[in-house]
Order: sequence, then structure tokens, then C-alpha cells
Amino acid sequence: MVRAVLLTVAMVATVVIVRLVGRVDWGEVRDALTHLAWWHAPVLFAVLVVRQVLNALPLSLYIPGVSAYRATQNDQVAILMSTIAPPPSDIALRMAMFSSWGVPVPKGLAGTLMNTLTFYIVRFGAPAVGFVLLAVVGEEARLRWADLISVAVAVSIFVGLMLVVRSEALARTVGTTGGRAASRFRRTVDPEAWAAACVQFRLDVAARFRHGFPRSLLALSAMLAVDLTLLVLALRFVGVSAAEAPVVEVAIAYLFAYPFTLFPFAGIGIVDALVLAAIVDFAGPEVEAAAVAGLVVWRVFTIGGPLALGALGLVAWRRSAGTAVTSP
Repeated sequence: MVRAVLLTVAMVATVVIVRLVGRVDWGEVRDALTHLAWWHAPVLFAVLVVRQVLNALPLSLYIPGVSAYRATQNDQVAILMSTIAPPPSDIALRMAMFSSWGVPVPKGLAGTLMNTLTFYIVRFGAPAVGFVLLAVVGEEARLRWADLISVAVAVSIFVGLMLVVRSEALARTVGTTGGRAASRFRRTVDPEAWAAACVQFRLDVAARFRHGFPRSLLALSAMLAVDLTLLVLALRFVGVSAAEAPVVEVAIAYLFAYPFTLFPFAGIGIVDALVLAAIVDFAGPEVEAAAVAGLVVWRVFTIGGPLALGALGLVAWRRSAGTAVTSP
């Protein structure tokens, strides 16, 4: 139900933003795609692989016994499962993989949650870097001041996480407070159960938090930089020049749009429309068709690539585990 609502909102927002940008000439988009050469695909795929390894690296930092390779394999398979089956199928498959590697389920679950929370801090904190870049180039924020809400969300998650990890008493307080707030919207929520869950979560992650958390933030920040590189390369490969869309302008558009990857399929449509609107606003409507072509190429790799890697990862895991895996 939640995914359906998010997808509907994304579709409506995309239509509105695209209409503000203007009507896309799809013939010109096809012409822009003819700029692609055979060697562009392996280059983009290599960058994508680096992106996916960095995205999964926190799992290896938070969960003992999980290497960077296994973390990447687990993450790609989970992405595949979350796309083709309803939640919590991806979590169930993650835990099955961790169990087959000898990782206790509580440790695997706590590490997965820490990975998610760290990613959310980076996701919602991305506009903060965007504001810095705006100040560097001397541009006005205008409507982008609304993204301070996203930064506030990132700060809230960070503060809450610090309180939970700091001490058992604070973890219990955070769990109880969160449970009471949630119970106002859903009566079945038990604040004491939430408190106990926070305490257990703290026990499961405390040993590796000091080492893993800062490195995970660094890895996910590097992932954003690599993802931005992938986007810039896709634009350049279809003919959008550095004069038409400088790296800093693409970066600003990307960072302010990134929180919207919260929507299904990494915010496909709404994120693309926001980036497109920013590029057209800077370079003019004549670059619109080529920019759309670049965004299409970027999405083919960032959405299709992980699914292909997930399928390969699932086959490799089944062979190595020697067990039949049924779809959750």
C-alpha cells in the first residue's frame, strides 16, 4: 500500500515537472543516443560495479564474518528480491544468505538495519553538500531552501542513533519514546517492545559501531560521488558538453534531487525530472533532448545493472550454498 502511494506521488510529480520543463522531442532524444560508442557500455558498467561495492560495504563493516564480496552479493540479491517480490522478502533472503555463511541472524539483522540507517543519513543529508556548492558558485537557493527539511531528517536520524548506541538507558528511553509516538497512530504498537528492541539492537551493533559507522558514512558518501560520476559520463557520452552542463551544476541538481530516491525504483521519474529541470534551467531548452537521453542511459545502468548483478549473485550463492532456495 505504501509503495503504491509513493509510486503514485512520483508519477504525478514527474508529470508536473516535465510539463514545467517543456515537451520533449523524442526524435532528438534518439539522435542523441546515436552518439554512444561500443566502449561506453563497459566503462559505465565498471563505474556501476564500483558504485554497488561502495553501497554494500557498510554490511561488511557492521557484520562480523561478512567480506566486501559477500556484502556486495547480499546487497545485489536483496535489490533483485525487493523489485520482484513484496517486502519483507528481501530481508528474509538476506538472513538466509547470512545464515548460510555462519552469521547469526540477530547480528545480520542488526547490521542490515545499521546499513539502512547510515544510508538514510547520507540520503537525506545530501542537500547539505548541495547548499555548500551553491555558496561556492554564488547561486541562489530559491525553492531549494525546502530541502532543509531533508537535512533535518538526516540530523534527527543521526542524533537518535547516537543516543541509542551511547548507553542502555538512553536506548531504552529512545525506544519507549518512539513507541509511544507510534502508538498514537497504531494502537497495536507496544512501547516496551520497542524499548527492548532498541536495547537488543545496541548490544548487537555496539562492538563494531565505533569502527564501522564513520567508515560506512565515508563509503556511502563515496558511493554518491561515483553515482554522480556515472550520471556525468552518461550525459557526456550522448553529447551534453561540459559548457552546457558543468560538473558542479549537475552535482547541485543531483544532490538536491537525491532524497527523492526514497520513492520506488530509486525515485525513477521524479529524480530524473528534477535533474532535467535544473540542467535546462542552466543551459536552456536546446539541451533538453540530449539531457533526457543521458538520464535514460544513467537509469538503464543504475536500475537494470543491479538487477542483473542480483541475478548473478543469487545463482552464485545457490551454487556455493548447495541448497535450494524458495522465493519468500
